[in-house]
Amino acid sequence: MMDNMDYMITTTRLTKKYKSFVAVDNVSLNIRKGSIYGFLGPNGAGKSTTMKMLLGLTAPTTGSFTIDGKQFPNDRLSILKAVGSFIESPSFYANLTGRENLDIIRRILRLPANCVEDALELVGLSEFGGRLAKKYSLGMKQRLGLAEALLGRPPILILDEPTNGLDPSGIHEIRNLIKSLPGFYNCTVLISSHMLSEIELIADDIGILNHGRLLFEGSLDELQQKAIQSGFAADHLEDMFLSMVDKDNADRKQRAKL
Repeated sequence: MMDNMDYMITTTRLTKKYKSFVAVDNVSLNIRKGSIYGFLGPNGAGKSTTMKMLLGLTAPTTGSFTIDGKQFPNDRLSILKAVGSFIESPSFYANLTGRENLDIIRRILRLPANCVEDALELVGLSEFGGRLAKKYSLGMKQRLGLAEALLGRPPILILDEPTNGLDPSGIHEIRNLIKSLPGFYNCTVLISSHMLSEIELIADDIGILNHGRLLFEGSLDELQQKAIQSGFAADHLEDMFLSMVDKDNADRKQRAKL
C-alpha cells in the first residue's frame, strides 16, 4: 500500500444518489501524484458524476474526498484553483476568437496574461488563436477545451472523455499531448473513457467503474496480470474489461432476483 503522501486525490466511499437511483456507489479512488489515472467504464457507469463531485459541481450524498491534501467542502476554492477540467463538450463564445475565449477564463481565474499563449502552445493551437471559435473544427474545439483546462498549468487535470468525437488522427494527437503532460510540468491527470484500448496507451493506473461501483483499481501491469490469470491474452485487455462488466451485470441481475 502506498503512503498517503503519494496520493493527489483520494475518495472515501464516495456516493451519489438521485432519489432511488445510485449513480456512484461507495467509490474509493487512490490517484497517485504525477500519474495518469484512467477512469474506465461503460457509458452511464458514473464516471462523469464522480468527476463532477471532485470539481464541486454536485455534492456527494455520502462519503468524502481530498485533493492535494485539502478536504472538501471546506477548502473548495483552493481545490478549484489547483484543478483544470474538461467536462463533456466545452462551450465557447462563437463570435470570439480562440484566444479571446481563453482570455476570459484567464481573467476569471486571475492568471497572468502570458498564460493564454502558453496554453495555446501546449495544445498546438498557436497559429489558430486568432480564428473565431465558430470556425473551429471539432478537433480544434476539443483542443481549445484542453487549453482552457491547462491555463496556468494546474497541478491536477480532470478530463472527461477528451477524445470524444475526434477522428483517429485527432485522437492520436490528444493522446500524445496528455501522455506528455506529467513529464512536461509534473501534473496529475484523471482521464475517463469507455474504451480500454485508448486508456491502456496512456494510463499508469486504472479504475474500472460499472453501475457506480469500482470493480478494479490498480496499475496497468496488475490489470495485465489479472487478465492472464483469468485466461485472457495480455494484449487483449479489452476482452477482459468487457467480461468483467458482463459478469458484474449478471451478478447484479442475480442479486435483484433474490
